[in-house]
Amino acid sequence: MKESIKKLYDRYDFAPNVPLKGLLIDGKPALTGIDPARIGDYVILTVRDPLCDYVDDPAAQIAQHLENAELVARTGMFTTYTGTFEGARISIVSGGSGSPEAELVLHEFLENTDATTYVRVGGSGGMHESVRPGDVVISRGVVRDEGMTQAYISPSYPAAASYEVVMAFVQAAYDLGVSFHVGITRSSDSDFCGVGRPSVGGYMQPRHLEVIDYYRRAGVLNGDRESAAVVTLATLFGKRGGSICSVADNIVTGETFTAGAGHDTAIRVALKGFSLLRQMDLEKQRAGQDFWTPSLRGAGA
Repeated sequence: MKESIKKLYDRYDFAPNVPLKGLLIDGKPALTGIDPARIGDYVILTVRDPLCDYVDDPAAQIAQHLENAELVARTGMFTTYTGTFEGARISIVSGGSGSPEAELVLHEFLENTDATTYVRVGGSGGMHESVRPGDVVISRGVVRDEGMTQAYISPSYPAAASYEVVMAFVQAAYDLGVSFHVGITRSSDSDFCGVGRPSVGGYMQPRHLEVIDYYRRAGVLNGDRESAAVVTLATLFGKRGGSICSVADNIVTGETFTAGAGHDTAIRVALKGFSLLRQMDLEKQRAGQDFWTPSLRGAGA
């Protein structure tokens, strides 16, 4: 615990009543049920989302791309698999939608495992005319328009994706020859009025009429519900965070929804990106560096 945080924690009247690492069941984190020793260096957070057209639990489905994949935990809320992809040890955890659900995973993983990197892989909606259904968006930053992360830190704190994650995923997308964009994602809690879509019976308020154009003019590419949580909490607690989302429709251009459009592409880019991140991490270790720069790859790279 950082000294500055310990000073505050020591003033917390309820510390004896609240387990520091969270609730346990049979010695394991209660909500995810993970054995920390069985979690990889790189973690994918995904959602049981019918809009992504999964035919199985998404953790199980993505794990089919891994070597030696094993079911390492399952509770009533979350399912976790671990395996390897081109040498990178990857864990995939699936659960429900939204930042509050992502917080539960992140807390237990951040408190109990040595994982270095957390990435949201999921679906999203296009909010800018440059983004087409079937494309993928690699986030370099996230608008924190949901409530959970604001319980941790003021809204002015940036949700900036790890530059190493962004570089690795961009290189992976180029290597795979897929259609992708790098830019800003917006996360919200509401999936209707909060993103400028009418709710029950067409319900809207005047301020909702401006939401879509407001963010389109600012160059925001897509919207989801979890990216802000993953990037913000990973950064706050000294880990790398990122997001890559498929785009299933575009509310600006009127291109209609297709379940799962581009989602297999997002999965393939994420897995290849983790393989490249592993290479970066090995180069850092050999060079005795805490950070990666292209110069570590040698002249002419």
